[in-house]
Amino acid sequence: MLNIQALSSGSIQYSDWLPLWQGYQEFYQVQLSAEVSKNTWHKLSDPQQDHIYGFVAYIDNQAVGLVHVIEHDSCWTVQPYAYLQDLFTLESARGKGVARALIQAVQEYTQQRKCDRVYWLTHQDNQQAQKLYDQIARKTGFIQYRL
Repeated sequence: MLNIQALSSGSIQYSDWLPLWQGYQEFYQVQLSAEVSKNTWHKLSDPQQDHIYGFVAYIDNQAVGLVHVIEHDSCWTVQPYAYLQDLFTLESARGKGVARALIQAVQEYTQQRKCDRVYWLTHQDNQQAQKLYDQIARKTGFIQYRL
């Protein structure tokens, strides 16, 4: 059975989250330092940090996916935006509704928090993810640039 838990709930262990976080980094062929990973964990799991949060998906008590969100103000709206920064599902759990359930958890939570919108980026080559995203959201046509 699929179960979604909030990172700030205190019920998720670092040992459940870290392999997912490392899997996400491997997928995008990056390697963040242990210091960055620990800092990310502390921010996400601290209930006092209300602008950054996340969820972990479990199937039969095994952590199989994660999502991280950062809320921020906007010059275009009164309510904040919710940036879905990271979304990852173990390869063995793909196609089982994990990513969809994580996005739905984010949508429900951000609606409770009165966010104006949820948005995210994905790599242009991530065709598998785009198949899902095209079903549940709309492309805006914007292209990211970075300095």
